[in-house]
Amino acid sequence: MITIDISELYEETAKLAQLPDYIAQAKALAGDGNVVKLTGAGPVWLYLKIAHALHGKAVKLYYDSPASGEVLIFDHDPHG
Repeated sequence: MITIDISELYEETAKLAQLPDYIAQAKALAGDGNVVKLTGAGPVWLYLKIAHALHGKAVKLYYDSPASGEVLIFDHDPHG
């Protein structure tokens, strides 16, 4: 599983103007066909955009936080 800490994609405050860069970083970290977990502090809009960008790239996507634990966002693994 590849873990992407959203808070490591930006400095201090995430900025909408930098969204393409954040998405590119997340895609590079995720690779192709991997199980990916998103975690760390970050704005909801950034989580949503990255999750959308990883759809079709990651085979499974999880969200993980201390409050929720791991939550499966999507599962497109043909092998289960």
